[in-house]
Amino acid sequence: MVSLATLKRTAEEGLRYLRRQKDIQESEVFVASNDGLTARVNYTSHIPCNGVEEPKSTSSYGLGVRAVFQDPKGPRIGLGSDAGDLSLDGVKEALEKARRSAVHDPDFTTLPRPSPDRRTLTKYHDPSAMNMKDADLVHAGWRVLTRALDEFAKAGSLQALAKTGPTLRELGVIVGGDVTVLLERMAIASTRLPKVQTDESTLIASFVTAMVEREGAKGTGYGCHTRLSAMRGDAGAEAARNALSAVGGVRIKDGEYAVILGPQPVTELMCNLILPSLTAASFYDCSSAFHGRLGRPVAHEDLTVYDHGALPGHMGSKGITCEGLPTGRTDLIKNGQLVGLLSSFYETERMLRDPAAKEKLGIPPEDCPGALVPRNGFRFAGGGRRFDMAPSVAPTNVFIEGREKKTREDLLRQVQNGVYIGRIWYTYPINGLRTGDFTATIVGDSYMIKDGKLSVPIKANVVRINDNIHQVMRNIVGTASKSRATIIWAADEVVYAPEIAVARLRLTEIAGFMDAH
Repeated sequence: MVSLATLKRTAEEGLRYLRRQKDIQESEVFVASNDGLTARVNYTSHIPCNGVEEPKSTSSYGLGVRAVFQDPKGPRIGLGSDAGDLSLDGVKEALEKARRSAVHDPDFTTLPRPSPDRRTLTKYHDPSAMNMKDADLVHAGWRVLTRALDEFAKAGSLQALAKTGPTLRELGVIVGGDVTVLLERMAIASTRLPKVQTDESTLIASFVTAMVEREGAKGTGYGCHTRLSAMRGDAGAEAARNALSAVGGVRIKDGEYAVILGPQPVTELMCNLILPSLTAASFYDCSSAFHGRLGRPVAHEDLTVYDHGALPGHMGSKGITCEGLPTGRTDLIKNGQLVGLLSSFYETERMLRDPAAKEKLGIPPEDCPGALVPRNGFRFAGGGRRFDMAPSVAPTNVFIEGREKKTREDLLRQVQNGVYIGRIWYTYPINGLRTGDFTATIVGDSYMIKDGKLSVPIKANVVRINDNIHQVMRNIVGTASKSRATIIWAADEVVYAPEIAVARLRLTEIAGFMDAH
């Protein structure tokens, strides 16, 4: 990776050059270096394999320039970038691209100004991850796979299946997934900021799917860490245990069921439906499912949701945003009431000056200044902090809490008879985000609940959820006090999600043809 000192120097020298340009009113230089390390896990008991495949890395670095250009018809704002060149020539190239792309934006006021909040999170990255060797990456992949195979090897249920039918190898034991390490460094300098701001972070994640193919049984496991030393391969063991528990899965009929949503389904709903509706941008363009509801109830009173990007030891934490402003806590839903929105500097300024802001929010923006603090302006697009794009609104660490301390057993007793949903996939809004309608497929780690206990497993990929997020949020009947760091595919945020009981959820049986023969 490019050193933090080099990124900082590039930002300083770049801004110094931009200050000398006579046609520029304001300017900003954003410099970033991102490395992604991945070890693919691929084990198949019945097909020759290498166990750990494709240890690989991607690396990118470059700079972006945002500039406000003088113009007789009004200022024009442009963005340009240059990859792989941190010299003054790179700054000049990015500036010319910004000049060519500059347009008049009636919603633009100024580049981000300093926040009254102070930065609280520094030196929180893992130096050992930053200096990770190739062998360390391969060992991390093997650690996950070994834990999974150890779990399968000691499983009496698997041995019993092999004695009564196919051999152990012919059962088709499969372990797939990856260990991913994301390393980020950035520096930002601006005519509006008093000095160069820098940040660096490390994120370690593992995702594993295990199968007993002959039995149609599938289980998953995952892990989220900020320290390499914390990655012990637990995701592999979890996936194997869940696959073994899924042997003998059943179908369920169409209907409304009382359910418990596990951490992963809760995260899917948050990332695909709820959080996109909790941004100043979605309120501005009238696409939010909570349009006009700021200050009003939007969920059961048991639900509290907040974003906090400045907590040490949490995977989604950052010291500063990609606008150079401090991260911190933003309350979103408190005891069921919508109290705040995720925002960037641009989106906050735009909403504050919008003549229709009261209609869009539900209350005048001047009556809720704490609801629009710009703590979430990031240059995310998957795989680090991008130098070639403007900031947009993105969550960091999202926390979900209930008012009462409840365990999983408490929720099971409360539901009595229903469905435990452990993993969903392909979750998306229907008829646009604002309606709240959504669909998702149950893909594993799910069980029937009978007499307040987990009962038989449910087959993967045979049930689809078709419901409305407003109904789900209003029908919450319990929230577990224990939460788990969870991320989903292509998401930059981390949700610390508990298990949540919902009074009713509409489930539809699918893929009946698969059992016809």
